[in-house]
Amino acid sequence: MGVDAKMKIWQQNVNKSPTCQHNLISSGELINLDIDIVTLQEPVINAFNQTITTNSWITVYPTMHTSNPDKTRSVLLIHAELSTDTWNQLDFPSGDVTAIQVNGTWGKLNIFNIYNDGMSNETINLLTKFHKDNHATLEGENANDAHTLWVGDFNRHHPYWDDPRDTHLFTNEAIKAAELLIKVVAEVGLEMALPGKILTHCHNVTKRWSRLDQVLLSEHSDNLLIACDTYTDQRGVNTNHLPIVTELKLAINTFTESPHPNFWNVDWPAFREVLEKKLAEVHPAQKITNQRQLDQCCVDLMQVIQSTIHEQVPVTKITLKSKRWWTKELMQLCRQAKQLGRQSYKCQSQPLHRIHLEHKEAAKRYDKTLQYTKKQHWWDWLEKAEDLDIWTASKLIAAPAMDGGKARILMLKHEVDGQESLARSNEEKSRALAKCFFPAKPEEDNA
Repeated sequence: MGVDAKMKIWQQNVNKSPTCQHNLISSGELINLDIDIVTLQEPVINAFNQTITTNSWITVYPTMHTSNPDKTRSVLLIHAELSTDTWNQLDFPSGDVTAIQVNGTWGKLNIFNIYNDGMSNETINLLTKFHKDNHATLEGENANDAHTLWVGDFNRHHPYWDDPRDTHLFTNEAIKAAELLIKVVAEVGLEMALPGKILTHCHNVTKRWSRLDQVLLSEHSDNLLIACDTYTDQRGVNTNHLPIVTELKLAINTFTESPHPNFWNVDWPAFREVLEKKLAEVHPAQKITNQRQLDQCCVDLMQVIQSTIHEQVPVTKITLKSKRWWTKELMQLCRQAKQLGRQSYKCQSQPLHRIHLEHKEAAKRYDKTLQYTKKQHWWDWLEKAEDLDIWTASKLIAAPAMDGGKARILMLKHEVDGQESLARSNEEKSRALAKCFFPAKPEEDNA
């Protein structure tokens, strides 16, 4: 268990593009940049109602996802190394908002990942109502120790954050919708963390840049803000939104998982030879006559076995940040597309510049190669499958569909002294599960 002094939050609209989300999750950039939380708008939701991630992340879907997955337009990814005791999900009644509350010695941080429809104010109204109805949960006893962060795609234009020269964006209807957002933000007590005039969105047809994405932080929390800016060098493929990284001065507990022994790759003849030598070094075999001797023999045997495992069994080396089918060619194509994306962004004032077409072609080439590589990898694996692989394939087919993320035990309902209670922390969950699976020994019948 350790403590990170900073919290880094990545936000991006991926336009429901599998290639864009694979590129973001599988390339390893999020891990290299020490990102703790990823907020995605318009994420990929496949035919199994799952998104795309890896074992480095715990996926948080909107509360309404199970009942209405077609309406999910926001997803949170929490780094698996963050202690699950430090955060919990907030119940929000919309697939457009995914919310969590992060706790620490400094207080609490409420993170709302938001996709706001450009044709409706429904999400904005729901956010207003949620803050009013859940004031105690969001702020607690000391409002100064409670911080709120809104991130996402708000689909609103206003001279306050867009380029004032783009007058074609500021219709009466657009200004009216934006002013409602400004009013709600003021009521909640937020202010812009991403400075105005930083453009985040490129129109697919006109190639003009505007600002649809926002980062809004509590007014009293400005001393926690280290940095908030777009990452033009990490511009994704098949998306017209730039990623935004917000860095906060908040310490969070982290947990590094211990490596696992890989018993599939053991040299068993060598293992047996070492085990025999170690057993010979223990006291000679003798008849066990009492409990103390039995206990000592069990301890000695376990020590010898564990020592042999430590010496002879290799450690599993799995790169959690990437998919099995990720190749060096994909990495090169990815870097090439990003490099051209940076150059395209620098020429945003020249919509007809040739660099925009070059970037588009590079993104297409990367997209096609990624789709082919992924499909071909699994075909090759199935065609060359051996006996053990057949069982693995059968297990994969029979298992329920998953998003590839790391699992987390949700809050558990259980009875304590006849009353229903919620187990939230890992310690409370452990006690609840232990009580369920290992009930108290029944009293003896003395009759």
